Amino acid sequence: MNFNFYKTHSPVKSILLAGVFLLAMTAEASAQTIPSVQLKDLTGSTIDTGTIENDGNPIVICFWATWCSPCKRELNNYMDYYADWQEETGVKIIAVSIDDTRSTNRVAPYIMSSGWEFEILLDPAGDFKRTMGVINAPHTFLYNGEGVLVWSHNSYAEGDEEELYEELLKLVE
Repeated sequence: MNFNFYKTHSPVKSILLAGVFLLAMTAEASAQTIPSVQLKDLTGSTIDTGTIENDGNPIVICFWATWCSPCKRELNNYMDYYADWQEETGVKIIAVSIDDTRSTNRVAPYIMSSGWEFEILLDPAGDFKRTMGVINAPHTFLYNGEGVLVWSHNSYAEGDEEELYEELLKLVE
């Protein structure tokens, strides 16, 4: 019997390592699902983000602001394809405004003038933004039908919508 193993790997160390591994796995799993934060929609209704679902279809969550030109270009381009994407993949896009309390009153008029058909949520205190680890907008997250994060993208350049589309197609193949 190899007694050197027992000298370097005591039962206490093994239990501690197992505990650290389990804790890391739990943290990783919870980080990959949509966290629970209370937000308002444009009607003033409270929405618990942890309950967002789409009948087993993909969910895209986009963080944006009225003062962010790349954000608006991104979501305008997503809107151009949204009906087709919904038909092909069943995707639901949720646009989360990170406008603070000083500029939140600009969100609804902008949405109306843009014709966006996405679900719009308001995060004026930045709680959801912080929980999701968003540092700057635009930031897009793609969740599969089970609500597990499968892709994310920060910033926007023309053509990025094609990358999102390719990721969506992977989920329905």
